[in-house]
Amino acid sequence: MSSPEIRVQKAANGNLMQVVTAGINQFLVDVPAVQGGEDAGPDPHDLLDAALGACTALTVTMVARRKQMPLDDLQVTIRHVEEGGVYRLTRTLQFVGALTDEQKTYLTGIANKCPIHKALSGRFEISTDVAG
Repeated sequence: MSSPEIRVQKAANGNLMQVVTAGINQFLVDVPAVQGGEDAGPDPHDLLDAALGACTALTVTMVARRKQMPLDDLQVTIRHVEEGGVYRLTRTLQFVGALTDEQKTYLTGIANKCPIHKALSGRFEISTDVAG
């Protein structure tokens, strides 16, 4: 599946702040002041973690609606630690609604099939071109 081009460039103001353009959407990315930024937006690790959390919530909610399950909300918490060259993510799901244990188990399986989970669990290949 192809996605819209993501463009990143330095913000007009700020020391390290970047403007990210994704399709018609724009947002700021920065680093905390202790790293030389202004903490004006999430840092890149936050974005990676947020991508997993958002994808999980959207995928599970869409499936629950399609199957007419009584899911009122899905609250997803993502935590990460980096040690020994491993970026380890822990995802916690809190189902809100009158779901049975069987439905929760089914939807947890769906969470493991969200596109970002699958991408992060698979193999990455990154090529870098230099423009101009």
